[in-house]
Amino acid sequence: MILTVTPNPALDHTLTVDEPLEPEQVTRTDAARYDPGGKGINVSKYLNALETETLATGFLGDAFGAFLERRLRDTDLATDFVKIDGVTRLNTTILASNGEFKVNQSGPRVSASSVDAAVDTVVRHDPETVVVAGSLPPGTGSETVDRIADSGAWDTVVDVDGPLLRRLNADYALCKPNREELAVAADAPVDTVEQCLDAAERLRDGRNGRYERVVASLGGDGAILVSDNGAYHASALDTSVVDTVGAGDALLSGVLSAFARGASEPEAIKTGIAVAAAVVAVSGTRVPTFKDVSERIEQVSLSLL
Repeated sequence: MILTVTPNPALDHTLTVDEPLEPEQVTRTDAARYDPGGKGINVSKYLNALETETLATGFLGDAFGAFLERRLRDTDLATDFVKIDGVTRLNTTILASNGEFKVNQSGPRVSASSVDAAVDTVVRHDPETVVVAGSLPPGTGSETVDRIADSGAWDTVVDVDGPLLRRLNADYALCKPNREELAVAADAPVDTVEQCLDAAERLRDGRNGRYERVVASLGGDGAILVSDNGAYHASALDTSVVDTVGAGDALLSGVLSAFARGASEPEAIKTGIAVAAAVVAVSGTRVPTFKDVSERIEQVSLSLL
């Protein structure tokens, strides 16, 4: 089972407007969505749709948190959240004719006792894989993530920002930065795919702990997977992009679902690309149909570098 920890969940509020967004102008729309969000939650949503056993945990508070959890249960996703004081954040994305605009809240403060409860929750479920993903709320830090990684025999996967990737000290099975996070974490240029591969190798071995695998999402350049077994580059699929929210989470869920069923690294990164292509074709972080994922996997171009 793959258990996801979302330290800073969010209710994703997505608005679509047909006109440009301009200052000092009232813009009206009836096209609005409210989706449970936060990187770990997104990964669990996609894993669940891919028929991979998963459970979502993290910290939830007040009315937004209760609404978020209820929406997840409506989709038959297993959850076991830690309740905290404070209000779960609301993240807003506006899809306008002149661009995509995002406003993300920082999130509520988490107490030390709530962190203890989250670690206990992970230990109680004893998963094969733990995914810690997303931003960290006030009251938590790199030591929180390291503690989760060191609390059991599971493989730990992280999808966190670049500065945090540089501060982690435990050993991790996999990390999934995007291009900008990879540049910061490795302190290296990432202008080309070749530079991204070099940066991933540098990230794997340039710290106190170790990342067994690095999977980096590169936007229009697809994605790379680097491990002891080699370096792979998977090209992006040609698809109509509606919304990029959740694309990296979809990539990671595809990779993890493939590994869960015993797939090879080349098959895993191709699956990640195929799942991400389906997700960017819909607005918000709602789960699209994955019925054509197998067909999409066969269309992904892969290179061993």
